[in-house]
Amino acid sequence: MKKLPVGIYTLKKIVKGNYLYIDKTDIALDIIENNEYVFLSRPRRFGKSLFLDTLKNIFEANKELFKGLYIYDKYDWTKKYPVIKISFSGNIYSKEDLNRNLLHIMENIQKDLKITCKNQTDANICFSELIRETSEKYKSQVVVLIDEYDKPILDNITKPENAQEIREGLRDFYTRIKDNDQYLKFAFLTGVSKFSKTSIFSGLNNITDITLNPKYGNVCGYTQNDIESSFLPYLEGVDLEKLKTWYNGYNFLKDKVYNPYNILLFIQNGKLYKNYWFETGTPTFLIKLIKENNYFLPKLSDISVGDELLNSFDVNNIKVETLFFQTGYLTIDEVSTTIFETLEYKLKIPNKEVQISLNNKFIDYLTRDNSLNTTKTNIYQSLLDANLKEFKKVLIALFASIPYNNYVNNNILSYEGYYASVIYACLSSLGLNIIAEDVTNKGRIDLTVILNKKVYILEFKVLNSTPKTNTALNQIIKNNYHEKYMDKYKEIYQIGIIFNEKKRNIVKFNHKKVKV
Repeated sequence: MKKLPVGIYTLKKIVKGNYLYIDKTDIALDIIENNEYVFLSRPRRFGKSLFLDTLKNIFEANKELFKGLYIYDKYDWTKKYPVIKISFSGNIYSKEDLNRNLLHIMENIQKDLKITCKNQTDANICFSELIRETSEKYKSQVVVLIDEYDKPILDNITKPENAQEIREGLRDFYTRIKDNDQYLKFAFLTGVSKFSKTSIFSGLNNITDITLNPKYGNVCGYTQNDIESSFLPYLEGVDLEKLKTWYNGYNFLKDKVYNPYNILLFIQNGKLYKNYWFETGTPTFLIKLIKENNYFLPKLSDISVGDELLNSFDVNNIKVETLFFQTGYLTIDEVSTTIFETLEYKLKIPNKEVQISLNNKFIDYLTRDNSLNTTKTNIYQSLLDANLKEFKKVLIALFASIPYNNYVNNNILSYEGYYASVIYACLSSLGLNIIAEDVTNKGRIDLTVILNKKVYILEFKVLNSTPKTNTALNQIIKNNYHEKYMDKYKEIYQIGIIFNEKKRNIVKFNHKKVKV
């Protein structure tokens, strides 16, 4: 068997080193033949850099690297183009840092192309000069490839002023692509986020966004067919359905795909199920955004957004749903057309890895519970055994572990969604089947948990006093929420939980088993 290309992002090294390569050259050829300026957004570690390097080798006519691949006998290898490839690295905190970083990158490109720009102080002017001089020297149009075009902005996302300044600098830089249109054959930009054209691509309004074009939905990532063919020899003894549950589920409007990093690390680490992709990038700024906006975390399991919200991201107006989708913590579940003939996307958490890891992160951020794993184990066991007395005890301990300063200078003391979010995150981090705001013909259930043929219906209330009766449980009983599940399940439990603002904890926890 061929070696696995863990951490390798160059086609030449993969081919020469006899590493496994999943052929994407059919998609590459289609993109090249039908587009001039292209933009692609995908989450991190999804194979964007390798695809960009594949494009580079095609335009440089390195035919020997493509033997046995789709494109080998279908492309005109007599056509060779000089390539300017830009990939951001290093720390960039201001426009000046950006200019220095770009000048350093272009200094190396000048050496590779044996060209010297006259202007070595202004990155924008140098970029324009580099394109023109390269075209003249090689008597050919030029190809521009930009990897992680948005990295300098995302690195400063928690500092809006810095991010905005860098965004303006990048906009001026990318405008040079359009200014030098006559010298260019092709341009391809990749990144994690997609900014609105008015914020960063205003000077590049002729770019084609293929991010959610179904034709190119499989441009990055491994399909189920890849798993069951190319990777099958590496997965001997693996339950492919379990593998799919853990790592598949990303949807860019064609096949559902796996993040390549997960599959490669899963095999390399002895087929051990872990959060390989998630742990490579801590989404601290996402968790902070949730907390600052009092975001109702259960909403992540059932979000519907329009085309504009899904695609538009701006540092001055950050939408939680947009950021979660673009960074890979949410993916597309369904697409429908509204009565206004606009597209609507239903989003979901893509797979078990993200579900468990993201909610673990949220709980870790909130609590100082050093025995969190024990807490979660006790929660799981109490629900498995229908031991609701123990379930209540563990939840009270969980809320007692939340630091007081989490409640200071905000209104979450009276925010029902906050308490529901904590419980949701804890249950979801266990990989349980959870339905948030579960719709019935009588109303919405706050949370429904299904475990081992048992159904738990949870309703939450936050009051500034301790009531004599449990109004949360009364609501469940009055609205007959349980009827939705009576045909399929024989054990149904109704749980009403009331929180007290001052005590910041549960003051009433009552339950009732439905007689089926």
